[in-house]
Amino acid sequence: MKIYKFLSLFFITITFLTFTSCRNNDEEDSSPEAKGKLQLKFENGFNNLGNIVLNQTTQTSSSGQKHQFSTLKYVISNISLIDENGNEFKYHENNPDKGAFIINQEKAVAGIVYVDLDEIPKNKYKKIKFGLGISQNAYLLGQNGQAEFWEKAKKESLTWSWAAGYIFVKLEGKYGASSTNTEFMNHTGNMGNVAANNTPDLYREVTLDLPTTARVSATVKPSIHILADFNQYLSGETALSFSTANNMAMGSNQHLVNVTNNLTKMFKVDHVHND
Repeated sequence: MKIYKFLSLFFITITFLTFTSCRNNDEEDSSPEAKGKLQLKFENGFNNLGNIVLNQTTQTSSSGQKHQFSTLKYVISNISLIDENGNEFKYHENNPDKGAFIINQEKAVAGIVYVDLDEIPKNKYKKIKFGLGISQNAYLLGQNGQAEFWEKAKKESLTWSWAAGYIFVKLEGKYGASSTNTEFMNHTGNMGNVAANNTPDLYREVTLDLPTTARVSATVKPSIHILADFNQYLSGETALSFSTANNMAMGSNQHLVNVTNNLTKMFKVDHVHND
């Protein structure tokens, strides 16, 4: 009899504790203050076919030029998530140390470059926005909030060696009519204070719709798979051809303004996983 009472009390206690634990977890997850994580997956390709292989994958532009990349790097920053009601969560806005990332095709894993974000408020997000490059607002803050990222960019050769500022997009490789035998280097970016220097600002912001909502919670870490179609580079809104006048372009001349505007339109969200 004593054993029966003991076992009854034991099972009642276990059931109570399990119920309480589940209820606490549910309450924590449903709390407006609950935060979670989110992952961005960047896949660089041509014509929506991913995984550019450096020094190997060859594309023919709309003007008939063949080209391939030996270097493919770009900077993203000022990531924002927009929920179903239009509210915007800004992830470390104008703080490159915490909110800027380098997408380097050389470091892709199975064609994907991963960016992990934390401390994301629990919500259902239907749009993502990010900057291509570093905004003037962030750059002109000086060392505050960007000393660490500056060193990262410097190690990746994404800073100018002869001027102050970041390289936003770095594309290098070879091109030609029938074979890729002529080198090209196109480096876009800002140098110093563009307003004071009267030079174009090549920082751009991109807003993308999500095909399904990204449901961030304490227990769900969505991943947003973003395709970057580098066919837009030469065959985008403005068709471009390499020549001796632009194949070694660096900075923010008109050719690189056209490159920037083309590349701004290369991104799209392929799908969202809520795992």
